[in-house]
Amino acid sequence: MNEMSRIVVLGAGIGGLTSAALLAQAGHSVTVVERHDWVGGKSRRIEVAGQRIDTGPALVTFPRAWEEFVATFNSLGSPVSPELTELHLELLPELGEYFFRGNRTLLPVAAAHPWFESWDRFARENSDLGDSIGALLTIDPRSPKILREVRHILSRFGRHLTTRGYLKSMPWMPSDLREVIEIHTLNAGVAPTDTLALFAAMTAVMAVDGVRVPRGGVNEIPHTLARLARHAGAEIRLNERVTCVSRGLVITEAAEYETDIVVSSLDSGVLRTLMTGKNAPWVKRSCSGVAIYGVLTKPLPDSFVTHSVVMPDDPDELYSAIAAGRIPRQTMAFVNYYRAGHIYPNTKPTVAVLLTAPADGERYTLESPWVRAEVNRISSVLGLKRPIDEGFEDYVVLDPQYFGEWGGLGGALYGATNPVWRSGPFHAPAYNNPLRPWLWRVGASVHPGGGIPAVLGGAIISTKRLIASLR
Repeated sequence: MNEMSRIVVLGAGIGGLTSAALLAQAGHSVTVVERHDWVGGKSRRIEVAGQRIDTGPALVTFPRAWEEFVATFNSLGSPVSPELTELHLELLPELGEYFFRGNRTLLPVAAAHPWFESWDRFARENSDLGDSIGALLTIDPRSPKILREVRHILSRFGRHLTTRGYLKSMPWMPSDLREVIEIHTLNAGVAPTDTLALFAAMTAVMAVDGVRVPRGGVNEIPHTLARLARHAGAEIRLNERVTCVSRGLVITEAAEYETDIVVSSLDSGVLRTLMTGKNAPWVKRSCSGVAIYGVLTKPLPDSFVTHSVVMPDDPDELYSAIAAGRIPRQTMAFVNYYRAGHIYPNTKPTVAVLLTAPADGERYTLESPWVRAEVNRISSVLGLKRPIDEGFEDYVVLDPQYFGEWGGLGGALYGATNPVWRSGPFHAPAYNNPLRPWLWRVGASVHPGGGIPAVLGGAIISTKRLIASLR
């Protein structure tokens, strides 16, 4: 293969842009094809009533992943000035405020709260794993450097493989606090019985180390990645829908690209359809969402924090409903609230109400019966005197049908689910299959848990392997 390879990257999400920037910086000819007119994938910037709102991931955790990306980028070619790679990450005062069965608590739990002693013990026993988790996100599992971190983590969890199994080994923890910690596994789109015990520890690490938001919004991350990719010589072609992928050729509705390597950030089921022409069979899917983004006519009460989580009374019913692809009786909702001028350059307050939903590919509106009932319930639990949407000047609703247009089947945010033992270094799909040396993978369906850091870190690991193979 030539020293400079022709590489086509499918999708301009965070994973695809990370890979494109690194490959171009390493001297390869890189073209990114994206079916939509924006970069970022789930992380999209929209305008509602003249105000900036970012969709998709709302928080940045484990900033080590970004630092590793910058270091890798600079090591592959001429280093760039810090201004091109800098993200101004603002630390939030808490992970969030949680509402569950009449209980209300911040994480970290405040000293005056009845759960404080149990939380404090849990946090002290797990928050020291932050460095090891950061290493897992950024170091190749095949590297000997990872062994010390893996031993550290395994020594903590012992025989407890799953999130639920690990938390149930703590009889001193109140059951409601345990379920508050468990609900974070929906960040991977699946139940606590289907995620590694590590997910429980991540809650403690995030609460103690803090969570951040880039000044200007989370969409600053894909915009920075795209800027670096272009700076390194990559071409990003928007509004080009891929219709066929095969060895040596990628066909879009606008052009044909001869290629030595394809890097896909698409859902594995979508990619399979593009390669075979056959619709992927139904598989057990991770969750989707109904995301309501609104501009408020006046601020919410002063007691509102930036991120609130309203839980269902019966989390197990929610987990089983998502796994079965049906609407739950009650769901888990994130409520992300930004006052005018906070993080975003807005003159009015904005709010996002994000309902966890099954990946059913359906269309939902504010007046869909389930959505209407949940918005009313959530508003009441938050202590509002009327449904939150009655205070909207304008709003946008994104649903499983929307998410299915660019990503996972049925709108699954993290693709198909896998057995718990395949959510670690043996994840499926793998970065690369030796039977298809021309095809490499990155993105959220490869690393469904851990949010932005996992997608960034996974793309770094996969792309460094690819670069080494091309040498």
